[in-house]
Amino acid sequence: MNPKTYPLSFFFFFFLLSFILQIGLVISRDNFDEQKTQEYWHRLGENDLMSSLKLVKNEKTAKNVIIFVGDGMGPNTITASRIYRGGETSTLDFETFPNVALIKTYSVDRTVPDSACTATALFGGVKTNAEVTGLDGSVTVKDCLSSLNEDKKVSSIMDWAQDVGKDTGFVTTTRVTHATPSALYSHSANRHWECEATMPQSASHCKDIARQLIEDLPGRNLKVIMGGGRQCLTWNITDKPENPIDQWACKRNDARDLITVWKSDKEKRKSSYQVLTNTKDLSNLNYDKTDYVLGIFSNSHMPYEDARDKSPEGPPSLKDMTSAAIKILKKNKNGFVLAVEGGLIDYAHHRGFARRALGETVMFNDAIAEAVKLTGNDDDTLIIVTSDHSHNLNINGYSYKKNDILGIAMNSKADGVPFTTLTYSTGGIKNYQYEVTANKKIQRKDPTGDDTTAYNYTQQAGIVNDESTHGGVDVPIFATGPMSHLFHGVHEQNYVAHVMAYAAKMGMYKNRPDLPGENSGVGANSIPFTLTTILSIILTTNFLFRYVIF
Repeated sequence: MNPKTYPLSFFFFFFLLSFILQIGLVISRDNFDEQKTQEYWHRLGENDLMSSLKLVKNEKTAKNVIIFVGDGMGPNTITASRIYRGGETSTLDFETFPNVALIKTYSVDRTVPDSACTATALFGGVKTNAEVTGLDGSVTVKDCLSSLNEDKKVSSIMDWAQDVGKDTGFVTTTRVTHATPSALYSHSANRHWECEATMPQSASHCKDIARQLIEDLPGRNLKVIMGGGRQCLTWNITDKPENPIDQWACKRNDARDLITVWKSDKEKRKSSYQVLTNTKDLSNLNYDKTDYVLGIFSNSHMPYEDARDKSPEGPPSLKDMTSAAIKILKKNKNGFVLAVEGGLIDYAHHRGFARRALGETVMFNDAIAEAVKLTGNDDDTLIIVTSDHSHNLNINGYSYKKNDILGIAMNSKADGVPFTTLTYSTGGIKNYQYEVTANKKIQRKDPTGDDTTAYNYTQQAGIVNDESTHGGVDVPIFATGPMSHLFHGVHEQNYVAHVMAYAAKMGMYKNRPDLPGENSGVGANSIPFTLTTILSIILTTNFLFRYVIF
């Protein structure tokens, strides 16, 4: 038979395949009526069980490591964001990762931590004190003198990766000198010492965080740096309505231009580089001819996704920055280590903007999906998704599934006043919505008169504070790829750095022996074969044997 003559049965097979896939899509939809049957839940449970039984360990060495940190993305934020995006039965992309664990986030001195100490644990494998970054727990906040002791400095995954010849970089929606990214490259007794303007005279012999990023190792060897924070890197900047200077944060005034210093360093090393300021610059980036990228897209933190200028002149999305970073770093045959922070989840929570926090989480998820897409065929890339700490967002009441997650849950049975599904335990003045009634009683404001679904609506809080505070509950971690099975229970936060180092054979595990078959090239991916894959193999094999080979 002529191999190019396809019999009717061949087309029937692929029609059958298409039909089966369509059934799968229908089953996956949120069908409320079907959920009333026992069969639906038994089928759902059985499918999940069958997928779990097919899971295998991937014990290959990780060539690449990508760690995503959703700042402030606690378990309640994940649940609310999932519902906000697609309903109760939906899943965020990273929730499909096969290995999940819980991480204890307390610091050396606090039950409820900040982002500097938690990032030091995540990236350096050592817990420390609140507001201290890249130093061990023997250094107290603002102790500049102790921070100069080399023995107290905590090395990070960026140091370890560069030591074994990997390329490194980070992407964030905050200032590049902010608490979470600072632990990747700096050693500072105060996370607020982002530039010299916030440092007291007693700390004049210590370098600010921005200078450490540009002048010291591992910062000056980072191939990719993207985020906000121009006001910490250079002194002569313009305050604009669409790109304001953050008056609460550090603003450089020592006449240093660290962006120029960065460029000069690359020129001295005869390395190609690009400085990016907007989406257009990022779109025009020549990956093949660029070794180093410095993208500073705003004076302070980058704007919320809902408020971002999406024109070519505006700042890029986290998804686009992540995509560009991977394309630059993948050029290294030895692999890479990339850290990605969705930093505005935390920023929105602090201000009590629940919808914005959920929107930022969805955008964070999109960046993760992009990374999976770009590395999806590689079984040598370890991808980790976690948070540095939680927030005190609550999911309340007994609201029906048809209700908007941002809407009203029910009326209080104590005073009859309605309350929203989402509230905060603590909040700023705008979150604290209590008023004195005509009969001089304190009563919570009825939220039904407000648009509780607005991006700038501040959900009600029980305790008034200057802002909504962090939470102290354990945060989830999701992982896929080489050695991801090592996340399996409840772990200390510093354990995350140890897994990354072990998986990629760097840092303290640089010289560890190979596991049996680790680098034989036959390591299986942690993600199981899907129905589509199995059917495709069967049908293709059947076709080849019947109409091509014989």
